[in-house]
Amino acid sequence: MPEEPRTPSDPSGPSGPPASRRDPFAWLDEARASRERAGLVRTLRHRSADSGLLDLAGNDYLGLTRHPEVTAAAADAARLWGAGSTGSRLVTGSTALHAELEDELALFCGFEAALVVSSGYAANLAALTALTGRGSLVVSDAGNHASLIDGCRLSRAETAVVPHAAPEAVAKALDGHDGRALAVTDSVFSVDGDAAPLRALYEVCRGQGAALLVDDAHGLGVVGGAGRGAVHDAGLSGTASTVATVTLSKALGSQGGAILGPARVIAHLVDTARTVIFDTGLAPSAAGAALAALRLLRREPDRAARVRRAAALLHDGLTAAGLYAARPDAAVVSVRAPSPDAAVRWAADCRAAGLQVGCFRPPSVPDGISRLRLTARADLGDAQLAAATSTIVRTAPAGAIV
Repeated sequence: MPEEPRTPSDPSGPSGPPASRRDPFAWLDEARASRERAGLVRTLRHRSADSGLLDLAGNDYLGLTRHPEVTAAAADAARLWGAGSTGSRLVTGSTALHAELEDELALFCGFEAALVVSSGYAANLAALTALTGRGSLVVSDAGNHASLIDGCRLSRAETAVVPHAAPEAVAKALDGHDGRALAVTDSVFSVDGDAAPLRALYEVCRGQGAALLVDDAHGLGVVGGAGRGAVHDAGLSGTASTVATVTLSKALGSQGGAILGPARVIAHLVDTARTVIFDTGLAPSAAGAALAALRLLRREPDRAARVRRAAALLHDGLTAAGLYAARPDAAVVSVRAPSPDAAVRWAADCRAAGLQVGCFRPPSVPDGISRLRLTARADLGDAQLAAATSTIVRTAPAGAIV
């Protein structure tokens, strides 16, 4: 019996598959439309070398990214070692400059050893994936940074997400687990700028035979009498079961990240961490800049206190005007906005008035509440802080002032 001719409407016939199958990215249009309806479309805005804006959006906490000593060190390193590191740390990407930075970072923060990688994100992926694995347990704070969340996912370990800053919840999650276990937390959380209860978390971990991993990205250079970080300030540096990660792109004004911990942990990371083995090493210019910034901080430890004071002044001025601003434990001050759209408009109005502020919206905020995110700097004077406060209050949308 002859086969019936196929009609054009048949998806397997001459007309080919339906449009949704002909265009594999057709779904992107609806996804973007959904984001537009929710006020969550993001735009890359290119800044100029000298925009003239007062910057409370970047993470240059100590005001070092343009410091003459830091930029000169970056240029000197590039001239000596080249523009790039030329390979992974295990091939050609490790220089004497990297080793010098690692030694001084470990000494400054109070750890046995350090390992420099290409970013703070890569540092968290390295630590989480190399120190856990199938059959192990990771207990992660609900407010942790995306890099820690991604590290948990890539680790293939069982992950228990516990309520924010709740040592008792960590203890409950660890209870009864017989294998390897690791609790992981930010030291200072990037959304609201609040500090984790590190000492209490350490005691819980020690009692359960678990290790503690702390992302001290927002603590290094800011927390503690000399800016040695939140882990050092909590008395946990150098303990046998504590590992810290840091970024070189915030207080140290450069680029890159590092893992700090017991020497045997660092040796294990060199052997097993994929972001060490397969990623190109940190560029020499970034390593040189970070090293110069670290030495400058050691000479001028009061910078840490200055940035904390600036954050406190911002907070006090904004709350006095009726805005809801989270009390900062380091350099980050967040101010709640009524909605994602209101946050975007608020940030745009601040920019039009000469002030650059951060704008955090879902999914960047774990509680779903949109915010302006302000980052204090040690090099800002009282007059600049007062002007910034006035601009934020003056441009506040309806519903922001309580």
